Amino acid sequence: MAGENVTGRLVALLSGGGDDFAANWVVEVSGSLGGRVSRSEVEQELRELYTALLDALGHGTLDAHGEAFGEVRALLTELSRNRARQGFTPSETAVSILALKTVLEPALADGDSEDLRAYLQLSRLLDSLGLFTIETYTQAREELISAQAEQLLELSTPVVKLWDGVIGVPLVGTLDSARTMVVMEKMLQALIDTGSEQAIIDITGVPAVDTEVAQHLLKTVVAARLMGAECTISGIRPQIAQTIVALGIDFGDITTKATLADALRHALRRSGTTLSAGGKNGLGR
Repeated sequence: MAGENVTGRLVALLSGGGDDFAANWVVEVSGSLGGRVSRSEVEQELRELYTALLDALGHGTLDAHGEAFGEVRALLTELSRNRARQGFTPSETAVSILALKTVLEPALADGDSEDLRAYLQLSRLLDSLGLFTIETYTQAREELISAQAEQLLELSTPVVKLWDGVIGVPLVGTLDSARTMVVMEKMLQALIDTGSEQAIIDITGVPAVDTEVAQHLLKTVVAARLMGAECTISGIRPQIAQTIVALGIDFGDITTKATLADALRHALRRSGTTLSAGGKNGLGR
């Protein structure tokens, strides 16, 4: 049977039972989603898909990747991205198109041989569209995870103003190349925004310092110096100091302090701020 005859028969069959098929499709998909998407939203999505599918088949083609199915793919892309944002699984997303096979099977598979062949062709088409849905979902999910990771990275690297002319960057967790870039960018921007000439990088919350971490710290200090600011590293605990010595890491002329308070005292003295004995925050000494 020629392709156009198949699509013509499918259009006739699907159009004849359009309302019933679409309604049953909504019931199937709504049940699989466990009520996490409103019935009205599911109905709108699927009825638009059903209309677009009929229109595509009306062009006499079963090529899911062809131009005729552009609107179908666009609707599936939007559906997949919505499901990814809503936290559904790939299977729960793909069922939105694959469930149509369950709905149409009784009407097509129980007919004559031509109806059966038409159903098999449609089944292959829906499988292709289901794979497209999963691929689109996966891409959308990866983009979402990447965006969330960037947001977490921003939140995990705050830059705070400690004093007039002094900013601080408290680091917690592992310092890698990606995070170093964020630290550097945020610190340099804060130096400009606040007009500060002293910056303190506090590594009290960094679990371990190895050669790679040390190199990241050195790059950040060099970047600050290029902006005309002096950088102090605080939070050098005994075990970290021992590790640095054992690894032969050389911080050169970079000032290091055991605590953030010590670093702040140093920064204030360097900036010319006079602290009285027992001064604010117990910094005067």
